[in-house]
Amino acid sequence: MLRTLPLILTLDVQGAPLRWISWQHACFYYAKDQVAWTTGEHAFTVNGGVNRITGERSTLSAASIIAIKGKAMGQRAFRQVPPLNNRELFHRDRQICAYCAQQYPLLRLTRDHIVPFSKGGLDHWMNVVTACRACNERKSNRTPDEARMELVYLPYVPNRAEYLILTNRRILADQIEFLAQHVPAQSRLYNVPTTID
Repeated sequence: MLRTLPLILTLDVQGAPLRWISWQHACFYYAKDQVAWTTGEHAFTVNGGVNRITGERSTLSAASIIAIKGKAMGQRAFRQVPPLNNRELFHRDRQICAYCAQQYPLLRLTRDHIVPFSKGGLDHWMNVVTACRACNERKSNRTPDEARMELVYLPYVPNRAEYLILTNRRILADQIEFLAQHVPAQSRLYNVPTTID
């Protein structure tokens, strides 16, 4: 049962989103008195051993969102560029091809470099979009202008809160509600219907 527990969202003491942690890691923070404050729904309760003297069983209950004691992350760290990989790229773009505007299952998608490597393009968020295999093959080793293929949306760098939403497949409603407050208005998370798998 504990294996199916949701991930816990950690924050710095000022409430800036940090990362996802396992229930075991959350228990560590609670046991070491490193939880500054909590919010969100009750996520889980873990039962411990029975006290030999009192006969009472120990329990530890955790919230779905916990703030960790220590230094504040600061705005600079919050704006750090998250690592780029296909899964989060496809989710950023809602599994929609940037050229034909159709939504596809993950297996039919590719990472397209707007400016190809051979033309000096780099592998970073602002130079990549999701493309279906057919459009990517048609564009080939050309820029969209050279291929006469117009982009239907522009790339952008997701902030930390959006990245956390993109990386958790089993995010809880209270966690997404909290993170949504930190997501910029231009995010595609709010502008496109639900993805297909």
